[in-house]
Amino acid sequence: MDMNMELSPSYLNSGDLSSRERYRRYGHSRKTHSTSGHDSSPRFSNAALFLENMKLEVESLGLDMGGIPFDLASEIDDGSCFIERESIKICKQEQQDQSESADTTFSLFASLLDSGLQGLMPIPDLILRFEGCCRDVSESIRYGANERYGIVKDRIMRQKAGILLDEAASWSLLWYLYGKGNDELPEELMMFPTTSHLEACQFVAVDHTAQLCLRIVQWLEGLASKALDLDTKIRGAQVGTCLSSSGIWIHTQRQLKNGVSNAKTVHHLDFDAPTREHAQQNPDDRKLDESLMEDMWTLVRAGRLEEACNLCRAAGQPWRVPTICPFGEFNLLPSLEALKKNGKNRMLQAIELESGIGRQWLLWKWASYCASEKIADQEGGKFEAAVYAAQCGNLKRLLPVCTEWESACWALAKSWLSAQVDIQVSRLRPGGMDQFKNFEEALMESPVEEDLTGPQSIGPSGWPLHILNQQPRNLSSLLQKLHSNSTVHESVTRACKEQQRQIEMNLMSGDVPHLLDLIISWVSPSEDAESLSRPHGDPQMMRFGAHLVLVLRYLLVDQMKDTFREKIMTVGDLIIQMYAMFLFTMQHEELVGIYASQLARHRCVDLFVHMMELRLNSSVHIRYKVFLSAIEYLPFSSEDDDTKGSFEEIIDRVLMRSRETNVQKFKTSKDVAEQHRMQSQQKALVIQWLCFTPPSTVHNTKDVTRKLIFYALRHSNLLFREFALISMWRVPAMPVGAHTVLSFLAEPLNQHTEVPSTDDDDDVHENLREFHDWNDYYTWDAKYRNWLKIELENAEIPPHDLSSEEKDREVKAAQEALQCALLLIQGKDNPWMVPTQDHIHGSTLPVYLELHAVAVLCTPTGECMLPDATLCATLSSALYSSVSKEVQDRQLMVNASISTRDSSCIEIALRCLAVAGDGLGQHSLNDGGILATIMAAGFKGELPHFQAGVTLEISFLDAWYSSADGSLERQATFIARGLCRKCCMPEMVLRCMQISVSLIKAGFPPENHYELIELVSSPESDILHLFSQRQLQEVLLFEREYSIHEMDRSS
Repeated sequence: MDMNMELSPSYLNSGDLSSRERYRRYGHSRKTHSTSGHDSSPRFSNAALFLENMKLEVESLGLDMGGIPFDLASEIDDGSCFIERESIKICKQEQQDQSESADTTFSLFASLLDSGLQGLMPIPDLILRFEGCCRDVSESIRYGANERYGIVKDRIMRQKAGILLDEAASWSLLWYLYGKGNDELPEELMMFPTTSHLEACQFVAVDHTAQLCLRIVQWLEGLASKALDLDTKIRGAQVGTCLSSSGIWIHTQRQLKNGVSNAKTVHHLDFDAPTREHAQQNPDDRKLDESLMEDMWTLVRAGRLEEACNLCRAAGQPWRVPTICPFGEFNLLPSLEALKKNGKNRMLQAIELESGIGRQWLLWKWASYCASEKIADQEGGKFEAAVYAAQCGNLKRLLPVCTEWESACWALAKSWLSAQVDIQVSRLRPGGMDQFKNFEEALMESPVEEDLTGPQSIGPSGWPLHILNQQPRNLSSLLQKLHSNSTVHESVTRACKEQQRQIEMNLMSGDVPHLLDLIISWVSPSEDAESLSRPHGDPQMMRFGAHLVLVLRYLLVDQMKDTFREKIMTVGDLIIQMYAMFLFTMQHEELVGIYASQLARHRCVDLFVHMMELRLNSSVHIRYKVFLSAIEYLPFSSEDDDTKGSFEEIIDRVLMRSRETNVQKFKTSKDVAEQHRMQSQQKALVIQWLCFTPPSTVHNTKDVTRKLIFYALRHSNLLFREFALISMWRVPAMPVGAHTVLSFLAEPLNQHTEVPSTDDDDDVHENLREFHDWNDYYTWDAKYRNWLKIELENAEIPPHDLSSEEKDREVKAAQEALQCALLLIQGKDNPWMVPTQDHIHGSTLPVYLELHAVAVLCTPTGECMLPDATLCATLSSALYSSVSKEVQDRQLMVNASISTRDSSCIEIALRCLAVAGDGLGQHSLNDGGILATIMAAGFKGELPHFQAGVTLEISFLDAWYSSADGSLERQATFIARGLCRKCCMPEMVLRCMQISVSLIKAGFPPENHYELIELVSSPESDILHLFSQRQLQEVLLFEREYSIHEMDRSS
């Protein structure tokens, strides 16, 4: 790529005046001040200074020069190759420097899109705002910095600014094609008799092809005009500013006054002299004329005919004005805007009343054609020939000066439009219909690239037959000419391969499906669907593609047929999803919701679930941004809008997936068991998604807040049950997961002291009560582990070195733990884990109970047993045998298999028929029924015909009511709660016995020890049946030890 590559077309770059400024005297009169205060002077005056600046820049970057001498200009090739290799590193540095500008672009587009989606801004206006945003950011990147960039960095800045300008051009084209709308011609502008211009406007208004050409012309002229405005703003250069004497051939006049005679020089100064005398003006004057015509071409190309006319007058050549504006300087572009600006053109009407409609119009076109051909034949200025060729559609003389894609496309579209309009005007002439029918027949029989006949032989009456063979036959032909080296400049064909040019050509042809395929191929890493979560490609192209898809969906909503709709929804969703993931990876989580809300329901849910899982261990601030992004832009419930992903659906998926066992590989089996215990921390973190406070802008904020708290209570109780069953080990380590959940819910419950109300108040109160039960349990559990930690620390110290303060600290901790446990076990007002009311499942059909669990088998030493098929079969048999005497007529089914997610785990499924007292009616024992009894035997390590002491360490537990066909209906929480009561309550008593023994050994017998024994053995407390045989034996052993120490103390 050329180091001096310019981002704008050369004819729009007034800073590149090296070949023109010497001979353009009126150029020196330009004001050099700039409104933006930027220096428009050349950066380097010679090659040596260029090389010196390059050397200083590379040395300042601290690069290893590799022995390449920069002081020798002959070795510049090696140096430039080195710089090109090192430019990758500089790009990385520049990305960091310009991250703020890129972030601004993403935020601006998201803010504008949000306004459009909310109906605050029409979609066509949104497109124009996108264009303006690209232009503003491009100008800021290119000209907004105060410091002066180095060579390589300046090149990168130019490229970035150019990319945004190209994108702005695409947005502008989209507006002209789809956003501008179709206004009808106003009645007040209609005239009778009609005029050629009015007929041309009416024709273009109803003809689709002509209307397309017109909009392309207006689009490209608008781009050129905006480029001129930017040039004026930044550099202060104004194309067309001149002295009044610049076009009067002053050098020729001086030569004639001095009596210098030359046969090749004209002897008169009128504008017809060169043609009449077959001579030329002075070479210096020719160059001034060529510079004048270049500026005139620039203005014509930008659609500024009025400024071009003023330029001719200011330059001393007013005779040129009627040649480009023959009817009183009215704009003859067949557009509604030109018609409104001209008003009722009485001059043209009067002329055509005298000479006949269309005669002067076609005569002017023919004259322009002859002028362009004559100028070219006499080797006149190429820009002068192009100016007249543009008036008549003579592509043969027009395309040679079009060295940029935009100019070539403008020339083809304008010429094609001119030919179509001229055909329509020629039909208005007397006999025009029959005459032009013969023209069309001759055109169909003639080769495309050959003229039918010369202008002299046909004359003005045959117009526009002279230029028809040069014109495209259709839009595909126009685009094909842009790709043809034989038709356009090679730089134009190269530009056709650029991304934005391909986008624009597809927009012109209306091939939106192919356009979507192009964009997805540019931004997608592969065809693998799983890779969509990994951003790839140019971020700016991803941003453009996502916004283009959304804009087209809303613009073409009434025009989308089934095939097109499927394409723009499926492929469009992929583009939007990749851009949303890119924003997520760039820490723009707050912007993701705007785009995710436009995805299909399943894609939206999958995207947010993926993001929440990735940000689970991030800071609270980042997680809150993800929460806001979902809660603000998505409906809370699918009942509000079933076509979009809802927050409820997302959070349900996140909560469910958080309970799944994470696959990890360890060197030893003991590590696997420890991993399952530590996963409680990760499971607990998801609760915070439900503990954030929704913003006041969310619809029904109070109801949403109450529902979030209810969901948090419900899921936290589910986690508490699992955490309690994996924290039976008598070790000082705290169950971090449970205490994390309690810390998350402390603030929301304090802020909202009233009981959350939902549609199901019974479930709310029951979950709140269970939460308080678990809060009391883990409070006692913390006191017990605190005492155990102190006891173990004191045990490591020799008794004679143990201070009285340390002994008192241990005793005090033991007494606090024992007192807290007794209050919990007694449960005078609210028995622990006993529901306040039973939810009786009423059904005339058979109802089944199911329990699903994932667990690992642990030996008494804490090591994990890796399961195999034999072990699973043995476990199934042992689980079934644990209640074999009680399962008559219960249709008990037991299945144990190796987990498909983690080979160290076993998946257990139990199923039985619900009966009165166990699934139906009152649950008087509150022990979870037969399924809880089976699992409790496994947790306690007392399975018959199984390895002694081997326990089940739970990592997942759910209980359900189900129908006869196996479909799950609703959760059977009484089973899980009864199982926890059956396992936790006996362990609590055993720990109290352990504390009592410790206290009496220390010489501080507890006052309420016998109260505990009576409480356990009393039938009123309903505790004794929760104990297994082994646990009762352990109670007796503790009591025996306690009695021995008590007798020793008495003696």
